[in-house]
Amino acid sequence: MNNDPIHIIGGGLAGCEAAWQAAAAGATVVLHEMRPARGTDAHQTDRLAELVCSNSFRSDDWAYNAVGLLHAEMRRLGSLIMASADACQTPAGGALAVDREGFAETVTQKIGGHPGITIERGEIPAIPAAWDNVVVATGPLTSRALADSILRLTGQDTLSFFDAIAPIVHFETIDMSVAWKQSRYDKEGPAGDSAAYINCPMNREQYEAFIDAVLAGPKTEFKDWETVPYFDGCLPLEVMAERGRDTPRHGPMKPVGLTNPHNPLVKAHAIVQLRQDNALGTLWNMVGFQTKLKHAAQTEVFRTIPGLEKAVFARLGGLHRNTFIDSPKVLDNGLRLKARPSLRFAGQITGVEGYVESAALGLLAGRMAAADRAGRTLATPPLTTALGALVGHITGGHLEGEPKSFQPMNINYGLLPPIEAPKRDENGQRFGKAERGRAKKRLMSERALADLDAWIEAEAVQAPE
Repeated sequence: MNNDPIHIIGGGLAGCEAAWQAAAAGATVVLHEMRPARGTDAHQTDRLAELVCSNSFRSDDWAYNAVGLLHAEMRRLGSLIMASADACQTPAGGALAVDREGFAETVTQKIGGHPGITIERGEIPAIPAAWDNVVVATGPLTSRALADSILRLTGQDTLSFFDAIAPIVHFETIDMSVAWKQSRYDKEGPAGDSAAYINCPMNREQYEAFIDAVLAGPKTEFKDWETVPYFDGCLPLEVMAERGRDTPRHGPMKPVGLTNPHNPLVKAHAIVQLRQDNALGTLWNMVGFQTKLKHAAQTEVFRTIPGLEKAVFARLGGLHRNTFIDSPKVLDNGLRLKARPSLRFAGQITGVEGYVESAALGLLAGRMAAADRAGRTLATPPLTTALGALVGHITGGHLEGEPKSFQPMNINYGLLPPIEAPKRDENGQRFGKAERGRAKKRLMSERALADLDAWIEAEAVQAPE
């Protein structure tokens, strides 16, 4: 192994995972993080892997959910991010959610305690030409100077979209004589709790008044960003309402799968859910309530929600800009910049959306960078795996001809090659459409894990301890 360091820029989830994987493979790593020397509009601490939006890693169901499958694949490869999330999980029904402070502290301690990793604080305004093995994992909040430097290297324009942050409420200020704890359809999650969410019910009049207030409330606007699109997976609440008054009621405020124990015979018109945000259970975030409402308006409007009339907010919502490169045009399937192959990219800056997806690309980039240092090439996982499908999406390796407009995307089964699902169950009974769809997902997940195991053996990949 060449002892020259691999330089990893960015101490978020992707950068930390890349550093961990590269160091575990025997490489010397320098992890560069600009905080606290230079802050961002979204971060609040100098910890590595700080979560600035949701505290949820989404579904942990490997058999029937694509992100749950990605969880399973990353665990098989010794993911630092997944191990830290598992250690810091909080109840969240079928999802994997974490205590955000405990999670960031765990990752920071693990990275700081690894003998093969050196952490250097300070902004990197441009990538030095002398660095011959680099992973850029600066995320959606890349500094302006470095973003300009990257643009010059790629020869492409930056693509951007808005991302928003949801408010967090102190539990003791929620009126539990109105609200109640229950997961949708009483589904248990990895933490084994079927009552992982706090639910605040609304009747039709309350909902209509709430939507009126959301639409009328003063918003934070950035005129020089007005042409930047929103990412559909993280729409601000008011943008959802602008698309149709019932849009929130069919999205994060849907009332299905929940029964109000205070009034079980009355069906709510809409329900606001809060998810536990820390291990102590003292903080709860408002699910799907990303917003660009001004802070005073947020306090006024959100206190009209039944059960939150006296809510005290630990954090109010916010808005920030995300940036990503046109990866299908500028990256190869080894995540290397075609114009400068010594540079790899990982995380949200590549055009994946979501904590897990970002960390997954960090995992691959770190392993590939370490393989380069050792004088060999690590093949990309098969497209039939969630990891391989993500690489295929961002590099255009799954497409024929010139890639079309490139937009951020979460992992989903649509990125994996199709598979023929059985038409009948083991008893010979014909599947309905929904049952066949579930059977198909299960087969795709089983194929993915089998193909990943074969790739691990063929590439002699060793998982970090």
